[in-house]
Amino acid sequence: MDKVQKSSKAARGSVTCDSTTMHLLKANDFVAESIRKQMQEQNILLINITSSAGSGKTTLLQETARRIGDKVKMKVLVGDLETERDADRLRAVGVDALQIVTGGICHLEAQMVWQAMENLDLQGVELLFIENVGNLVCPASFDLGEDYRVTLISTTEGDDKPKKYPRMFLTSEMLLVSKVDLLPYLPFSVEAVVADARDINPHIQVIEVSSTQHTGIDEWCNWLLDRVKEKQQLSKQQVS
Repeated sequence: MDKVQKSSKAARGSVTCDSTTMHLLKANDFVAESIRKQMQEQNILLINITSSAGSGKTTLLQETARRIGDKVKMKVLVGDLETERDADRLRAVGVDALQIVTGGICHLEAQMVWQAMENLDLQGVELLFIENVGNLVCPASFDLGEDYRVTLISTTEGDDKPKKYPRMFLTSEMLLVSKVDLLPYLPFSVEAVVADARDINPHIQVIEVSSTQHTGIDEWCNWLLDRVKEKQQLSKQQVS
C-alpha cells in the first residue's frame, strides 16, 4: 500500500521573518524520528489513532483488545486534557495503558510520547497504540513517530468533516467510519464522507465499524495483525 507523507514531511505551520522561515515543528519532528527509530529497533508497530472527541476511540480499543489481545502483545498510551478515565477503561479489559495528561494542550506532541515511553515497559510489545486527544485540528500537524495514522469519524458528528479538516485526512492511512449502527437514525452519508476523504487523499483506506454491534471489527483487527506481521517480516529482512 502506498503511504501518504506524514505531517513531518508535508507543508506545516511556519513564521516568515525577513525572508527567513522558522519551522515551528522542527523540534517535534526530531523527537518523532527518534521514536520511529526506537520502534524499528524494538520491532513494534506504532498506531496513532485520532478523531474528534466522542467518536469512539476508547471503545474501539477495548473491543480490539478483546479480539486480538491473546494474539499480539499490545499496550496503549492515552492522551487527554484531564483524568485517567480512558486509561482506566482500557485497564478494565486487561490492557496495559498509560495516561498522558496534557493539562489543557489540545494534542499530543512527540516529546510527550517519548517521556511516556520511558515509563512503559515495551519489552516484547508488538503493537503500541497512541490514542490522541480528541481533536481533528492540532494533532494533524504533529508526527508522533507512528507507522500509521488512523482517523475515526463517527456518524454522529456529520459527514462534512474531511473537507473542513483536510490535513487530518491527508496525513492518515486509514479512515474508520464509526458508530455505523446509528446510520438509520442520522442524516449521514458514508458515500459522501468517503468521496470527500478520497478527494483529499486517494490512497486512504476505509472500514465501516460499530464497536458495540461488532460491525467491521474483524476486518479492522485483521488489518492490524497484517501490519504487525509486515513489520516483523521487514525487520527480519533488514537483519539478514
